[in-house]
Amino acid sequence: MKISFKSILSACLLIAFVGLGGAELCAQDAASSQRPALNGDNEFDIDTVYSVLPIREDDKMYQIGVWRRIDLREKFNLPLYGTGGLKADGIINNIYNAVVNENAFEIFADEEFTQPLSISEFQSNFWIAANGDSVFVKDLYFLDFKEDFLFDKHRSEIKFDVKYIELVMPSETNAGAGQQTIAFIRYKDFYNHFKDHPDAKWLNFQNSSKNMSYSQAFDLRLFRSVVRKYTNPDNALIADMVDPDSPNPQLQAFLNSLEFEYGLLEWENTLWEW
Repeated sequence: MKISFKSILSACLLIAFVGLGGAELCAQDAASSQRPALNGDNEFDIDTVYSVLPIREDDKMYQIGVWRRIDLREKFNLPLYGTGGLKADGIINNIYNAVVNENAFEIFADEEFTQPLSISEFQSNFWIAANGDSVFVKDLYFLDFKEDFLFDKHRSEIKFDVKYIELVMPSETNAGAGQQTIAFIRYKDFYNHFKDHPDAKWLNFQNSSKNMSYSQAFDLRLFRSVVRKYTNPDNALIADMVDPDSPNPQLQAFLNSLEFEYGLLEWENTLWEW
């Protein structure tokens, strides 16, 4: 009697469903990304240093790096900015306290995390502008971060895999001398520290009983950001790729950023169109 492949597959699925060990009987080939070894995923590369998402590299069908900026002064971002004139309960000051007062995570001068910063260097970057003037926390209103926009083929999901956060002193705050990087922080360190923090919260001004952790706010994407850069051969900012003869380069850079953002949405929308 000739047995078809379809019949064998159906039998395996049935055995696995009723719990009689069908999975082991069917898994005759070596472990793969779709069918990891029984002792775990040790054979597969997973970013456990910067990322909080357990995504195996082999499962990333599509990936592009995206650098974003959150302007805390925007209305949608005020829950992160904090309250009052000092913004002492905002995300920037809470990160400062985590570094200086709680020694919660390491800080670096570069995005490759090869140049650690001392606490005194961090404080100098944080509080002193290029002309030597003191800086107020409310004037540190940019929060940059880098993430990977990717498609996880194992779970068939679009993911935003944040890698690091960059604290930035705006040019206006830095006495007009150009923006200055204060420090880079691994996103995983940030995420784990603020996951259950009793005081540092995304503030719900409509219902204070629903304040939530920064980690949860980032998971839910409760912020508005602008794309400043994406993976490109020249490693250039979007602003640097604008035609210098453009009548309004700043506006054109913003429009190009929106075009890229809508391109990601279009890619996601057409992903399931066959």
